[in-house]
Amino acid sequence: MATPTAPSASLTCSALSFQWQDGTPVLDGLSLAIGRGRTGLVGTNGTGKSTLLRLLAGQLAPSQGSVTVGGSLAYLPQNITLDTALRVDQALGIAERRAALRAIENGDVSEEHFDTVGDDWDVEERALATLGSLGLADVELDRTVGQLSGGETTLLRLAALLLERPDVLLLDEPTNNLDVFARRRLYEAVDSWRSGVLLVVSHDRELLERVDRIAELRSGSVNWYGGGWSAYEEALATQQEAAGRMLRAAEADVRRQKRELEETQIKVARRARHSKKMDAQRKAPRIVAGEKKRSAQESGDKLRGLHEDRLSDAHERREEAAEAIRNDAEIRVSLPHTAVPTGRTVLSIDELSLPHGKLRDGSLHIHGPERIALVGRNGAGKTTLLRTLTGELEPLCGQAKTFVPLRFLPQRLDVLDEELSVAANVARMAPGVADNHIRSQLARFLFKGARAEQPAGTLSGGERFRATLAATMLAAPAPQLLMLDEPTNSLDMASVRQLTSALESYEGALLIASHDLPFLESIGITRWLLLGEDLQETTAEEVRDLLEAPEAG
Repeated sequence: MATPTAPSASLTCSALSFQWQDGTPVLDGLSLAIGRGRTGLVGTNGTGKSTLLRLLAGQLAPSQGSVTVGGSLAYLPQNITLDTALRVDQALGIAERRAALRAIENGDVSEEHFDTVGDDWDVEERALATLGSLGLADVELDRTVGQLSGGETTLLRLAALLLERPDVLLLDEPTNNLDVFARRRLYEAVDSWRSGVLLVVSHDRELLERVDRIAELRSGSVNWYGGGWSAYEEALATQQEAAGRMLRAAEADVRRQKRELEETQIKVARRARHSKKMDAQRKAPRIVAGEKKRSAQESGDKLRGLHEDRLSDAHERREEAAEAIRNDAEIRVSLPHTAVPTGRTVLSIDELSLPHGKLRDGSLHIHGPERIALVGRNGAGKTTLLRTLTGELEPLCGQAKTFVPLRFLPQRLDVLDEELSVAANVARMAPGVADNHIRSQLARFLFKGARAEQPAGTLSGGERFRATLAATMLAAPAPQLLMLDEPTNSLDMASVRQLTSALESYEGALLIASHDLPFLESIGITRWLLLGEDLQETTAEEVRDLLEAPEAG
């Protein structure tokens, strides 16, 4: 378990190993030392980043090895749940000090109140200032957590950690569910971090640009890269170019060694035939002929063995070179039945009011294969709007009507049956579609052969996302309106690229609620909608301008 030691801010782990109760290994002998400054921890889904943070925070006990924390530690997990009945000051951990201050102000000079306050006489002012710095200036300390949105809850928990003034701060996917305005506040908090060790697990490229160094967890070890995300990508590209050259050279060496081995075998065989022919012509004694034959065989075997060893070494070098090549395969799927004619009405919303959120008079009409980004503040009701459009929720008033087959990819990816295989899950959503067609399409979603038979419950995060995406996009009838709710949350960069390539093949209309501006800009958005009390047309540039404006949030 993590144990506080020296006051100097530091974080180390030595020979750290961990496996789950079913024996599944996650880390094996990892040693790591993290000093002051901002470090971004990256890696593909399933490499163990969140598990490592939980080990560092002392929430999990390692199978072997140790964790040492220099100073105090605070940890923001990926999934945050707070009691909705809590007051904000209770969630911030300052309720008792506030109560003691009030008692002293009212004339109660009991020693216990002074002990509770300690030296923290400005705790309320610090709390309000911290909330304000994170865009929560309107959140009163006596409000309840249940009145806050998911994004506001995340920022509230971060505010509680910052109030502790920790020497070591661990953040796991902190921008998940944050709107573009709240993300800016988080970016500013990271920019201003100066007090100790900040370790952040994230797939948010803009957040990762703000760190001092990148630590990549890959194949059970950590590689370090100086600078932010762009510097990391540049260094990675250089490495991959060099790895590609090494692989090509290794493959050429394998071909050359194969050729030399074949030539050697031919020479040895010719020599044996020639020796046998000459012995027959000379009528050499049998004992002499036998000795010469054994000698020739030994010589030939030695020569063959030499070339076989060289070929084996060449194969090993090729395998080593191939391991250095990153294989982030892309999804390449054909979805012609999703096409929508340009003039066709896909969705119509008239004077719609939502049961939750701000929308009170929303109207929207989608025609043809438009690609619409839905952005807005946390609590505006983006998810509520999408679920209303699917028919899961009833509007307060107004109406929404779809005119084409619709499919919805929710944030939680909870549409799969855990007991069924990937192929069976897709077949369940595509009744009447031939099994051969489903399997050929699944191969394009990188589920080839036996991988399509994996039960959904055994899939990694990235695999689960691809399986859910396949089940959604391959459904029958083919979806001509596809709605996605924060699809890039917790996805590694390879999975984001796979999503992007899949959407390039989609020919229908898209309605995507997302806070990931780089992703939205990469998929050809044709209209931007800002959700508030109504649906306002905007642009990517205007959204970015709002982020940069001092009054934003």
